[in-house]
Amino acid sequence: MIKVAIVEDDRDYCGQLKDYLSQYEKEYHTEFDVSVFYDGDGLLQKVKAQFDIILLDIQMPLVDGITAAKEIRKSDSKVIIIFVTTVAQYAIKGYEVGALDYILKPVAFFPFSQSLKKACMKLEKNEKAFLSFRVKSGIRRVNIDDIYYIESLRHVLCIHISEGNFESYGTMKYYEEQLRQYNFSRGNKGYLINLKYVSAVEEKSVFVKGEELLLSRGRRGEFLRELMSYWEGK
Repeated sequence: MIKVAIVEDDRDYCGQLKDYLSQYEKEYHTEFDVSVFYDGDGLLQKVKAQFDIILLDIQMPLVDGITAAKEIRKSDSKVIIIFVTTVAQYAIKGYEVGALDYILKPVAFFPFSQSLKKACMKLEKNEKAFLSFRVKSGIRRVNIDDIYYIESLRHVLCIHISEGNFESYGTMKYYEEQLRQYNFSRGNKGYLINLKYVSAVEEKSVFVKGEELLLSRGRRGEFLRELMSYWEGK
């Protein structure tokens, strides 16, 4: 069962989203456990409930959607966030907090179902996506979604993950091929970066989970194209 949080201060829209979730359950044979919050502050008090998907209104009293999302990301890098808004420009900010998609009000079922389908597919993909690394003691199996970036350090690789860093043996080329379908991109010859965790790009740098990594001139154009494609959900 997929745990979904609806965060919407307009009770009419909230009811509509609940109805759409019920319709999606029937049409796509999916089960949802739905929780409803009428402001961002209420969500933050319950965020440890570990939701799979959050349908988050941007314009709300007390705590707006963007602020709520930033707070959520401090403790949960995996939850899927879909913004619901009347103004598309607001939703663009959502990519800074790793939002998967945004839905414009008034909400129609078809675009809602397409965003939800994308979220459900991502959940299924994340559950199955693991990669094995050779380490001194043997082999370590890691959830791909937990990898921030892989760094090449002379004869070893440093794997930066949510639980900390560890060293592995292998080639960057091999892991680049393995991770291509999971939205990883080369910032330069020394970094293979999970685009999910990129917060900003400057002239010679890319910021990943608060760390500033060197972005080479030769890779900058392709890296930006891949990043924008990822942010736009293509």
